[in-house]
Amino acid sequence: MGRSWSRGAPLVVLLLVLLLPLGAGNSSPTDSRFVNSCIQARKKCQTDPTCKAAYHHLGSCTSSLITPRPLEESSLSADCLEAEQQIRNSSLIGCTCHWRMRNQATCLSIYWTVHSAHRLGDYELDVSPYEDTVTSKPWKMNLSKLSMLKPDSDLCLKFATLCTLNNKCYRLRKAYGEACSSIHCQRQVCLAQLRSFFEKAAESYAQGLLLCPCAPYDVGCGERRRNTIAPSCALPSVAPNCLDLRTGCLADPLCRSRLMDFQTHCHPMDILGTCATEQSRCLRAYLGLIGTAMTPNFISKVNASVSLSCTCRGSGNQQEECEQLERSFSQNSCLMEAIAAKMHFHSQLFSQDRAHPTFTMIQQQNQNSALRPQPEVLFLSSCLLTLILLQTLW
Repeated sequence: MGRSWSRGAPLVVLLLVLLLPLGAGNSSPTDSRFVNSCIQARKKCQTDPTCKAAYHHLGSCTSSLITPRPLEESSLSADCLEAEQQIRNSSLIGCTCHWRMRNQATCLSIYWTVHSAHRLGDYELDVSPYEDTVTSKPWKMNLSKLSMLKPDSDLCLKFATLCTLNNKCYRLRKAYGEACSSIHCQRQVCLAQLRSFFEKAAESYAQGLLLCPCAPYDVGCGERRRNTIAPSCALPSVAPNCLDLRTGCLADPLCRSRLMDFQTHCHPMDILGTCATEQSRCLRAYLGLIGTAMTPNFISKVNASVSLSCTCRGSGNQQEECEQLERSFSQNSCLMEAIAAKMHFHSQLFSQDRAHPTFTMIQQQNQNSALRPQPEVLFLSSCLLTLILLQTLW
């Protein structure tokens, strides 16, 4: 027995070494998601004199590109183009940010310095500074707590109640409710608190509040849903021109980033309406605009159509461009389908509340994938089988 173990030990050690990366990856799946964040990429750039000098020079090239202008007027100087070419060989060129990360403003500032040659406002689809990964943590709900409500209560009220029963969601919602109240309304403070809610509250709570389904002509439910964004304070009292609204947005790195993210992920690619990315990514981009100058909201209390709070009157020879911007919200098939699908899911969720008092959303959404063998399981089985065979042959 002793000799057999001593001969087989190296094989056991080898197997454990092979499995260590799997365990590390599963224990902290988010550790590697921001390996190339712009903040980390800049730190790396600072250690290279050529990259450091090029990045510093690009900082002076960005200010002239805030306002959209014709292509022939927005070209960079030769020095700026040379600096950008040098940056292309560094990790900065592929760096990204995340809209829930710390120091997001710093990260976005770095991104737009690196990508200063992009013309703004021309609906380019490759300029989103945000990484594409959408991850969702399981959201366990105890639906039995809703027994205090009437059985026929609308779903928007149910989601509002669930938020109230969650300490973090309630605290964040109360903060923007107070900041956006008609008595204390200061629009910029209101917008900042709205952004804080949609950035920090669990996505399931935030989406539940904003994308709750209402029965046709249920005005009370529709009004509650529309007032999630506190339209009386968060939106301008007098609708500005849509192009002016966009110009102001592009002058702010955060708003510009959220708008470009929306254009990237909620964009029909062809006349058939094929969407660029999956619905979950479009919804995240849509929610990311709330609390910025480009905050969209539901048009009325009786349907789920959304629009910007702006007008195209007085656009002159830019009328077509203005209407294109307005339609990218009000007639966006990808956004409408994503909203409808999420509302349908929320409706199904509450249709099962009696049968499943405690329900985990992620388990329900991913029930089919759970039936498939995971790669880690297949790899482990293969390693064990190989070990058994080697032990036998030894």
